[in-house]
Amino acid sequence: MYIGRFAPSPTGYLHIGSLLTAVASFLDARSNQGQWLVRMEDLDPPREMNGAATAILATLEAFGLHWDGTVVYQSQRYHLYQDALLKLRSNHQIYPCYCSRKTVQTEARGEGIDGLLYSGRCAQLPLEEPPVSGKASAWRLKVPSVTIAFTDIVQGKQIQQLDQAVGDFVLLRADGFWAYQLAVVIDDAEQKINHIVRGQDLLLSTPRQIYLQKLLNFPQPNYAHVPLLTNKQGQKWSKQTCAPALDIKQREQLLRQVLKYLQIPTAPTVDNIADLLKWGIQHWQLSRIKPQAINTEQN
Repeated sequence: MYIGRFAPSPTGYLHIGSLLTAVASFLDARSNQGQWLVRMEDLDPPREMNGAATAILATLEAFGLHWDGTVVYQSQRYHLYQDALLKLRSNHQIYPCYCSRKTVQTEARGEGIDGLLYSGRCAQLPLEEPPVSGKASAWRLKVPSVTIAFTDIVQGKQIQQLDQAVGDFVLLRADGFWAYQLAVVIDDAEQKINHIVRGQDLLLSTPRQIYLQKLLNFPQPNYAHVPLLTNKQGQKWSKQTCAPALDIKQREQLLRQVLKYLQIPTAPTVDNIADLLKWGIQHWQLSRIKPQAINTEQN
């Protein structure tokens, strides 16, 4: 059975970009007679906005995007991430890192896709002997010279030399918060997600997730990274670029706008949102989606 998901972070309200991703994943699941799950990725409390999770769910319902089953919250699943970390540790695939941000910056071995590449300073330290007594550590994954290749349904063939692109990356931060890369892999496997439709901004993270799936003996889902919506400056619509929250009163207009971006023929006049989504399901073809970003100011 097809099982897909939408996994927002409660750092703000949904905007037009997040609506496009939600609708794309919803239509793909429903057109394949599959399940569509919702998971709240609340891993980073300092960045979360009070009430955002409740508002996100209310907005999805207002747009007729009704999910299957119970909403899952990552903040209630730390035990699953801990179990995975222990497994990786027993296989000698992770190590504690005590380096400060300054040390990481000054000793970096180069530039990667997300910033500076960690030097590997702590990789050779004895596990039982921290350099500073009582100091909390992060936990990093050992990344050997490995190439990850996969075919994205929208973006095509992808190849990443993982050690040169990201290096040894963090799975558990020194402040005790879990890293997205580990949590998303654990949750997708535990929920039996086999089709992931999400934004193109996460495309470069996918090889890391595939590598973790291999280490943990998890199946690899099918991936489709839909194009980002950008403003007139070419910036991704997001909280940082002041994307306005979705106006429920304009939901039909906004939904029609998103369906247009997703290459769905203009729907006739309908009586309600449910009929508009039904039209979208009937005319959904993932193969029509182009990989290029969409400038909303020109559409």
